[in-house]
Parts: sequence; structure tokens; C-alpha cells
Amino acid sequence: MDWAPAALWLAVVASGLYHGLNPGMGWPLAVSAGLMERSPRALLAALGPLTAGHLLAMLAVLLPFTLLFALVEWQRQIQIGASLLVIGFGLFRLVDRRHPRALARIGPARLGLWSFAVAIAHGAGLMLLPIYLGLCRGANPDSGHGAAGALINADLGMALLVSLVHAAAMIAAGGVTAWLVYRYLGLRVLSRSWLNLDSSWAVSLVLVGALSLAIGVAAQP
Repeated sequence: MDWAPAALWLAVVASGLYHGLNPGMGWPLAVSAGLMERSPRALLAALGPLTAGHLLAMLAVLLPFTLLFALVEWQRQIQIGASLLVIGFGLFRLVDRRHPRALARIGPARLGLWSFAVAIAHGAGLMLLPIYLGLCRGANPDSGHGAAGALINADLGMALLVSLVHAAAMIAAGGVTAWLVYRYLGLRVLSRSWLNLDSSWAVSLVLVGALSLAIGVAAQP
């Protein structure tokens, strides 16, 4: 039995949970909305645009590679190039941990746009990219004999499915965390136990990219 697809889907879910637990992806804003309006409904309402923004950010990164991956004879090179891109961005985040100033200009009320911009700036979609390319390669073992149009349609569906599964895991983890802080833990837990995941995020990007690079180099041309 081939466990590779199951492992890749597990990675999609795990990365979503990881993103959801990261305060930088926005769950403190959902807590803030609930506290300001003194209503759990406001907290739940804030999760909607946060999810939409994150989902769109994933698709914005994956969809261009959907078209590229239809070039069957270049699949291995594309996967290696994408891996190097992820590694490079991870190293950049390790060296430069400053948040883009443009993010500070997006008001908290514009949660969808804020979520999209933060996910792009932090490379959340890039973390999914090697996993997505691996799933496409596994789903099309005889893709060299298929039409490019059919490949594009299949890979578009895969990009959408990967993004949806990832975003669902992300908002589940973030939503549960926001609810626990809002309902039971309170804001003191944020001041005492604030987690800075920037370094671990950057390291995880490098590790994911390095693993994908190793797989791409080892794959048969």
C-alpha cells in the first residue's frame, strides 16, 4: 500500500492546524471582536472573513503552479524550482523578521483583506506548494500520456481541494483557540504566554522545502 498520498494529506491538515494556532494568522482579532461586542456571535462572525482571506491566499499561490505543472516534461524541474523558492523564503524570514509595513495600514475591521495579506506575507501558501505538487505528481502517474487541458482541470481541482482542506484545518484550530481564550482563559494568557512562532515558521518552511527538493532530485526524470 502506498502511504505517500496519505502522508501528504496529513501534511496539508497539519500545516493548517499549525497556521491556525499561530496568533499571527488572526485568531486574536476574533477574540477582540467578541470582547468588544460582548458577544460570542461576533467572535464566530470574525472567523468567516479570516477563513476566506486565508483560502484566497492559498489559491493565489497554488493556481499559477497548476498551469505550470501541466507542462509534463518539466514537472520535475518545476518541483525543484518551487522547493528552492520555499527554502529561500524561509531563510529570508529567518534573517529578516520584520513585518511588512503595508500590513499595519490594513484596518482590523477589514479581516478578509488582512488575513489574505498576512498569509501571503508570511509564506503560508508557499508551505503548501511542495505538498500540492507532490499530490499532483502522485495523482497523475501516467500524465505524460494525457492532454494538457485534462491535466489543468485535474490540478485545478486538486489546488482547490488542498486549499479547502488546509483552510478548514486552519480555522478549526484558530477558532477553538479563540473560543478558549474568549470563554475561559481571558486576555491574561496572551500577555503571559504569547507565542512567537516566527522562527519556527521560517525553519518549517526550510524543512518542507528541503524535503521536497530531496524528493524532486531523487525522482526519475
